[in-house]
Amino acid sequence: MNWHYLFLKWSAVVQLALGLQDAAMNRFEQILRNDPDDAYALSSRAHILAAESKWDAALADYERLTATGQASASVWFNKGFVLEQMGRLEQALECFQKACDLDPQLDRAWYGLGLVLIQLRRSDEAIVALRHNTELQPMSPHGWYQLARVHMDRSEAEQAEKIMRHLQSFEPKVAAQLERETGIKLS
Repeated sequence: MNWHYLFLKWSAVVQLALGLQDAAMNRFEQILRNDPDDAYALSSRAHILAAESKWDAALADYERLTATGQASASVWFNKGFVLEQMGRLEQALECFQKACDLDPQLDRAWYGLGLVLIQLRRSDEAIVALRHNTELQPMSPHGWYQLARVHMDRSEAEQAEKIMRHLQSFEPKVAAQLERETGIKLS
């Protein structure tokens, strides 16, 4: 067992828990000097870089991780998120789809896929992705909100109203926001 590696890894975890991102980043850099392909350190460093909106640097780490052919669905999701932030929608779409293929239960991948499809004006596919998201996370308002917006964009007010009524039962503030945005009154 490599005690030095374990020390670096766990001290980085503690530093992250304490909000000491710079110190944790230093630990990940130390790990990567010893093993440039360490998946944990690459993924952790990429996550910190993305949180700091350092998209190019985060993408470089995610590229290394996905190049191995053994990246998890979460890594593909994170890469897709970074690409979406960079405006590289077609590449983000591929990453979100790969994440969904690897783990069909990864609700955030379906949500990301839906958002990118909306931006690409592929509403039929966006509806399918957002429905998967809402099936996996029925009490989260985000997928429902986007689904209602897509239906409104398609002039399908009845569908949007059904979703709004559903939201009203557990997220009345989101339903009220949609009322203001769409002009549909639920009273």
